[in-house]
Amino acid sequence: MALRREAFLARVQERGEYPTRQEADRTARVVLGLLGAHVVGAERSELAALLPETYALILLNPLQAVEPLDAERFVRATAAWIDGATEQTARWDVGAVLSVAADEAGPDLLRRLLLQLPPGYDLLFGYLEPA
Repeated sequence: MALRREAFLARVQERGEYPTRQEADRTARVVLGLLGAHVVGAERSELAALLPETYALILLNPLQAVEPLDAERFVRATAAWIDGATEQTARWDVGAVLSVAADEAGPDLLRRLLLQLPPGYDLLFGYLEPA
């Protein structure tokens, strides 16, 4: 069952320590849009099914990526899409969103997602065990 939008945003807002739900929403849209360009197939669909519809659609209709981004470049790309962000704040933003997604995904789906991504994404998801 998909997480409700308000519950999802509340968790992102809490993890990211954002002052408003709007800031949590903006961050979630960017991070999930970038993530959707890097995961494919059943895993992307399974994760989307666990997210609120708004964010599921963003994940399923991602920003276009020319090539796979390693974890550091993913953070830099996030910073480029968020006004006023730095690499440090973007790392925080990515962690806030992806850790909530990881909680929803559970360990099995998260491992399968991480197998599609370059090394280093496990830490972005807040997952401390190697995939």
